[in-house]
Amino acid sequence: MPLLRLKKKQKITEEQIAAIVGKENVDSSSSERLVYSYDATPNYQSLPDFVAAPGNAEEVAALLKLCNETGTPVYSRGSGTNLCADTCPVHGGVVLLTKRLNRILELDKENLTITVQPGVITKEISDTVEKEGLFYPPDPSSMKISTIGGNLSENSGGLRGLKYGVTRDYVMALQVALPDGELIRTGGKLTKDVAGYDLTRLFVGSEGTLGVITEATLKLIPKPESQKTILALYQDIEAAARSVSAIIADKMIPVTLEFIDQDTLKAVEDFAHIGLPTDVQAILLIVQDGPKEIVDRDIHRIAEICRSKQAVDVRLAASEQEAEQLATARRSALSALARLKPTTILEDATVPRSEIAPMVRAITEIARKYNVRISTFGHAGDGNLHPTCLTDARDHDEMQRVEKAFAEIFEKALELGGTLTGEHGIGMTKAPYLEWKLGKAGVAVMRGIKQALDPSGIMNPGKVFAEAASEREANVK
Repeated sequence: MPLLRLKKKQKITEEQIAAIVGKENVDSSSSERLVYSYDATPNYQSLPDFVAAPGNAEEVAALLKLCNETGTPVYSRGSGTNLCADTCPVHGGVVLLTKRLNRILELDKENLTITVQPGVITKEISDTVEKEGLFYPPDPSSMKISTIGGNLSENSGGLRGLKYGVTRDYVMALQVALPDGELIRTGGKLTKDVAGYDLTRLFVGSEGTLGVITEATLKLIPKPESQKTILALYQDIEAAARSVSAIIADKMIPVTLEFIDQDTLKAVEDFAHIGLPTDVQAILLIVQDGPKEIVDRDIHRIAEICRSKQAVDVRLAASEQEAEQLATARRSALSALARLKPTTILEDATVPRSEIAPMVRAITEIARKYNVRISTFGHAGDGNLHPTCLTDARDHDEMQRVEKAFAEIFEKALELGGTLTGEHGIGMTKAPYLEWKLGKAGVAVMRGIKQALDPSGIMNPGKVFAEAASEREANVK
């Protein structure tokens, strides 16, 4: 199936957009367009023609219908924290902001659900339900600023993903505006529902290429009654990685099982000043929650396993405040590293948990081979590592080596039975490699779905499906 090509039919005007969202909610000024020309991904920037902020689902649908009729690209955007260039308007058109769609619509304690609009900040959802003794587990590191709509589009993970899963595991129902202006609803407040294809899961993780999510009903669970946090310290990086497999093999599933190497530790401690050990090669940050007696038992056993796998020390967080400081420090890893070099490229190669040690070893060897600086941290418990390269985009020779290094990291992850991305998405940055994972037939199936829902190709064009895969592949192999 040929690659979808966006064909503009006629020029869209600011007046047409204003008639839908209101004059005060559309902007074509240079300053506004510049603000929304990039996201958190380094080295990607393109100016949109317009920035529009609909106020309800009907306005979103009407705007999509207008864009579909005129062949105008649409890029839905929340806070722009994504790391795969998914919200960069590479073909101009309209950036559709969800900032006005920011209401919590319902907290249903009988059915344990919360219904929200896409512009609600993720942490606001967590804080709201925890006041009622409930729990929304997905916790991406950007949760203080990322929107739930962005989490849904990227199927975001987080530190608690090992035990509780990722965003899609908590999505029960959606309202979605389709490219032709239709509004549909999928799913419901149901424990069981097998009526037709699972459209809810289709839209979660679709990276804005199939429609715009305008409402979501999320599953909640009771808040765990207790929690404990430990740090395990290692002078051998691979020993730390082997500990991860050993803990899981012992039939324990911690809430959080994070790996942080020395380079990242030093950056985070310099940033947060909370007394992290920086004289070790790596640490594991481990959290368990649940009934107190089970937490106590698990934490004791996990500490024993870590010591048996060459941990030089295991430390228990002395208070809830210290535990929260440690979690916050881990969430700040990217920000801390980003202070060290002009350009920071964070990836998320993911492998089966049993392959964590070989993957950590491979990242170290690849960084040495290409003479680039790569710090590694990530959700080791679910196999999701974040090799992060500190570089300078102005150094073209080094950037070529960086690109080759990451291509080899992706190749190694696939060789070990893994994938290109565990939580960041494909977007533009990994589109050239998608066929490595899915094969030609798999990519063709995805293109068929895209063609069926978005035949005009207006939804986030230039993303997921590589426009010059063969050229990029030739450069990195």
